[in-house]
Amino acid sequence: MEMDERKIRILQAIINDYIETAEPVGSRTIAKKYDLGISSATIRNEMADLEEMGYIEQLHSSSGRKPSDRGYRLYVDKLMHIPQLSPEEELIIKSQLVDAALYEADKIVKQAITLLSELTQLTCIVKTPSIKKSRLKSITLINIDKFDVLSIVVTDSGLIRNNVIRVNKMIEETALLKLNNILNSRLRNLTIEDINLEVITNLKSELYNYDGVFDAIIPVLYDSLKSSDSSEYYTQGSNNIFNYPEYKDIDKAREFLSLMSDSKNLKNLLISNSNLNISIGTENTVESAKDCSIVTAVYKLNDRNLGSIGVVGPTRIPYSKVVSMVTSIVRTINDNINKNYTDNG
Repeated sequence: MEMDERKIRILQAIINDYIETAEPVGSRTIAKKYDLGISSATIRNEMADLEEMGYIEQLHSSSGRKPSDRGYRLYVDKLMHIPQLSPEEELIIKSQLVDAALYEADKIVKQAITLLSELTQLTCIVKTPSIKKSRLKSITLINIDKFDVLSIVVTDSGLIRNNVIRVNKMIEETALLKLNNILNSRLRNLTIEDINLEVITNLKSELYNYDGVFDAIIPVLYDSLKSSDSSEYYTQGSNNIFNYPEYKDIDKAREFLSLMSDSKNLKNLLISNSNLNISIGTENTVESAKDCSIVTAVYKLNDRNLGSIGVVGPTRIPYSKVVSMVTSIVRTINDNINKNYTDNG
């Protein structure tokens, strides 16, 4: 059976109507609301063909049709038109995320999903940058009192980690300055995963006159870096799901909230290395997300992926609007992270 232009226009009308109303769509509704220039009887025959082809489905014999996952996939791949955001929406995104750009990268992306959740009225998730995979940009050691040294580690992805190191006696400023210089000279641009026993041994050989300082500071600093959290997962707007009639069923709503509270599930939902990815219903590998669609995108420092951001909702999410929002927000995140890196590099 051929997927001709008329069937495509009818499928598009069904999808548009169902996304808007969450009500199964009948041939009369299509004939009345959409100027297709054909009778409701012809539309009914075409809908029967579309159902046989697997693009729409009928929940009950007396009801209208709703799009299937296959129908949404055709829509997303071939029929969807991405709208331009309004000037007001662009301004909101730029102003709120430029303010956030004064902070660390993980704070920028957390602010981004709060904003994305408000703009889409859907649930948003984010994978923050991994400090272990980020490159060290600077390490600063500062005496804060007789027995405490503050270490400030800054990475190229804008992550900052502070740690107080307890020492047995006051370290002279000249020794601390020497240690700062050598640490930055030898460790800059390495990832934390790159710092191994050989690197530590080479550092110690350069500080042969400062064994006491080295032994007091380096093991604690090394342990604090190695034990740093890897990527973390955050959600925002989980309660937005209650705005959708599909989740009036309490068991279904509970299953969705459980899905959003499980970090292993969130990790699997955000697995994607492509700039933009859309997973629809049964395409999702997470069993409890089989009734959901997820739009995800990666944010980057130059060409290196730092993490992912995603929007989750029922399979009838307004795909074109969500894609437009996600694309704009990720572009703004990338601009801010890369600008901060360039300005401070």
